[in-house]
Amino acid sequence: MHDLLGDVQILYEQGPCLMINKPGGLLTQAPPHIDSVEMRLKKYIRLRDQKPGRVYLAVPHRLDRPVTGMMVFALHQRAARRISNQFEQRLVEKEYWACVAGELDSDSGTMIDFMRKVPGEARSEICEESDEGARQAVLHYQVLKRSAGRTWLTIQLETGRTHQIRLQCGSRGFPVLGDSLYGSQQPFGEHHEDERRRCIALHSRRLKIRHPMVDEYVDLTAPLPDTWSVAGIALDCES
Repeated sequence: MHDLLGDVQILYEQGPCLMINKPGGLLTQAPPHIDSVEMRLKKYIRLRDQKPGRVYLAVPHRLDRPVTGMMVFALHQRAARRISNQFEQRLVEKEYWACVAGELDSDSGTMIDFMRKVPGEARSEICEESDEGARQAVLHYQVLKRSAGRTWLTIQLETGRTHQIRLQCGSRGFPVLGDSLYGSQQPFGEHHEDERRRCIALHSRRLKIRHPMVDEYVDLTAPLPDTWSVAGIALDCES
């Protein structure tokens, strides 16, 4: 039955709260005929729980297709509302790890920009505050390691904009490895002729939320994919 999940790893499930480690190259959501995390989980739950009808699975947040790591899902509407409210109120703690090209000078810092989605395209751009669709983007970073012209960062998002980390790093000349959309010249991970299946060196490392139905916090970390060590960017403190 786990074959239905493929390389999607369920890390936690209690009541209507489900947390997983998402593989790279897989969409979070997609139309029914296209493979996605949502589709795999629904098929798995339907078979496991022997549900005759539709499976309810809410997606309170998303990870870009080439990004790996922690995600949370809700298995009924009340839980979905409560989890979504935590994201909207910025109560969820989110930590990302990124390996970028170039060596940042400062050991820590904050990136603040205005950005917007490019109309009709699957990318975002830096813009002026007065531009239509402009939204402020804020992230905080710390350097974990510098080596061979690369920098390993831990990132806390204050806002959650489309492609935020990828754009804010890339626009400063420090693109995430493998992220050709935002300026990376370096490949990352396994090469696929279909570029949609390629990964980038951005990982949703940690997620802390309040359980929607129980008075407790859930604080989980997702192990790095093997592609990081294969690419020679393993870190002694990864464990």
